[in-house]
Amino acid sequence: MSRPAMNPRPVDWSGENPGMYLRNKADGPYVALVSFFRVVLSPHGKGHAAFLVLDPSGNGTNPVKPNVCITDNEPLAVYLRDGFVQHFLAFRGSNALASTKLIPGWDFVAGGDGRTVHTEWFRSSLGQVQLTWGGWGDCYEVELAGDQKAVTGKHEMFSTFVDVRETSGHINGRPIEGRPFPREFAGKKDSSTAFLAFSETWVKA
Repeated sequence: MSRPAMNPRPVDWSGENPGMYLRNKADGPYVALVSFFRVVLSPHGKGHAAFLVLDPSGNGTNPVKPNVCITDNEPLAVYLRDGFVQHFLAFRGSNALASTKLIPGWDFVAGGDGRTVHTEWFRSSLGQVQLTWGGWGDCYEVELAGDQKAVTGKHEMFSTFVDVRETSGHINGRPIEGRPFPREFAGKKDSSTAFLAFSETWVKA
């Protein structure tokens, strides 16, 4: 059967969602979970939400390792947190998301050359934040559809992924701990815990 030209199911949100799930060693726990959203369409309009969970095993009360979501659209951030981020596999083993504080952010700017590096800059009450994805690897299309639903169990997801081998992150000049390691994702054995996810769309299953 040929695929239909139009998917008739409702779109919940569309945009970008690069991530960094960082460890200090391959078999160690995550020491930083970063999920950045640039949303262009959703029930709460457009906006940005940067989930920076820098104390995945704690409550983020250490000012050096906060658990925050920096956003310019708080209803959108709550919608993403409750409906999507809490289901992401890297976040499932952590209770830190429940204590993550929403704080205002502004001046969200994307940079990079579109071939080897991508950077997000934005400002917040914690200071300026910079997130950089370098060392690009494979680029491929991911479709979690049909019997292979996305992690929420309620959606299909379509996105262009780029495996990333090098990352850096800073909050007001202070580096974010950890680095990416190989992982299996969507059947790909040599994917990475750091990635770019462009043209991402979540559709009700």
